[in-house]
Order: sequence, then structure tokens, then C-alpha cells
Amino acid sequence: QVQLVESGGGLVQAGGSLRLSCAASGRTFSNYPMGWFRQAPGQERQFVAAISPSAISTWYADSVKGRFTISRDNAKDTVYLQMNSLKPEDTAVYYCAQKPSTIANYRSARSYDYWGQGTQVTVSS
Repeated sequence: QVQLVESGGGLVQAGGSLRLSCAASGRTFSNYPMGWFRQAPGQERQFVAAISPSAISTWYADSVKGRFTISRDNAKDTVYLQMNSLKPEDTAVYYCAQKPSTIANYRSARSYDYWGQGTQVTVSS
């Protein structure tokens, strides 16, 4: 069974930066795609970013492209989300997720089988 633990969330002013981390355990991390999703109150969970097992490929939601960067350190079983130029509309609970294989859509939450508990990111105006 896989466990994912997020950290790095908090309160930041608009224009500021945060880096989220997600530490994985339970199966060979380097074999699996990873993703970040977010959910605001009253909103559906939405895709933020994803990364392939070897980090050769990355994917981003249009809303964060150019501001956020996903990366991974397979030696540390950790995936990161660097968030720059934060906006109030980025406020949400951010979830780390692990995809079982490279098959199916990286942008779909239903493609992921393990999820962290989430970390709150709040951006003030």
C-alpha cells in the first residue's frame, strides 16, 4: 500500500512563492507517474501538473503554465511543485497523487490510484 505525505503549504501574499513536497512510500517510486491536483471549496478537483517516471515529460494546466514547475527526485522518493507568482485564485487544498502506469490520461484524476491527505495553500490579495 502506498502512502503519500505532502508538506510545504501555507499562507502567502499574491506574487509570492511556495514549494510543495510529496514524499512517497510503499512501492517503487521511480516506476510511477506523479501528479498534483487542487480543490477549492465548492469546486471540483482540478488538474495542476504531472510528471513522467523519469521526468522526461511534464504536463501543466493552462492556468498555472509558466508559473508552476513540477519536478521529482527519485533517489528521495519525492515529487515537488514549485509555485511562483501566486494568485488568490490559486488558493486551494493541493493533493499529491500517484498514477499506476503510463497508460491513460495524465490530466484525469481517475487515472491515479493513491492520494495524499492534501496541504492547504492560501494566497492573500
